[in-house]
Amino acid sequence: MIKRRVHVAAAAIFSSDGQEVLLARRPSTVDQGGLWEFPGGKLAPFETGFEALKRELHEELGLSIERAQPLIRVHHEYPDKHILLDVWQVHAFSGEPYGREGQAVRWVPLGELFNYPFPAANLPILRAVMLPTEYLITGEESDDEVFLTRLERALVEDNVRLVQLRAKTLDEEAYLQRAEKSLALCRQYQARLLLNGEPRLLDTVDADGIHLTSDRLMSLERRPLPAGKWLAASTHDRAQLEQAARIGCDFVTLSPLRTTPTHPDAAPLGWHDFQQMVETAGMPVFALGGMTRHDANHARAVGAQGIASIRDFWK
Repeated sequence: MIKRRVHVAAAAIFSSDGQEVLLARRPSTVDQGGLWEFPGGKLAPFETGFEALKRELHEELGLSIERAQPLIRVHHEYPDKHILLDVWQVHAFSGEPYGREGQAVRWVPLGELFNYPFPAANLPILRAVMLPTEYLITGEESDDEVFLTRLERALVEDNVRLVQLRAKTLDEEAYLQRAEKSLALCRQYQARLLLNGEPRLLDTVDADGIHLTSDRLMSLERRPLPAGKWLAASTHDRAQLEQAARIGCDFVTLSPLRTTPTHPDAAPLGWHDFQQMVETAGMPVFALGGMTRHDANHARAVGAQGIASIRDFWK
């Protein structure tokens, strides 16, 4: 059976303080009625995703978009159709949202999103909405005090809110001690901390999740963490992306986008191949490998969640 293909533009509309997102409830008379969703609708013939988004938000909510940016594209297979959700993050709009078609609309705090029932295709969008656009990977540093000073500078001056504690030169005991100190600092600034290592590390340090190496990722048969913890992984090719989706990773890094001093022999993906791989990833993807904040808009434009970096944040 040839499935019909449906292209939908959807919006993650944030409140002015960035702490809430606007949801709409599907009418009970339509497919998957009663579930909550990110507002939007199907593309008309010859419309782009952004054109459809502007039209749908005006028709459904009475809003005029002033500024928006790509967030994530999600392909999802239902029994009778293939749906592509072309999701945009709306940064600025005019008008007061209300259900012009009689649908319920509600501003929901980010921390409460998982309390709402969504269509299955919306799960990657929830993850993307809850993640920032910058992912700090810590650099190597033998001195704990110097390390913590650099981490605090990134949290305060660069407003980093997602951190991977990477310390390959430390033994496990020293790593866990640093993890405890790093976690206290991240909690102070409302940042998430992921540990780079075995999932069992969370038995000792109650961080927000685990970042898997690509080798560790490929050795797993199932998701090693409960749903309440974030699971991320390093990926470098399509097979690793597919494995990350198979075991239920919440997001990944994909690298190297460019040649880097730490991996000079690794063939860079380049923007074209990166975009092709992100298109079908089915989860948020951070661009890694020679990335700086100057690349952030380009990365978002080709489908990335944002950028991951050591050197650009770890000064």
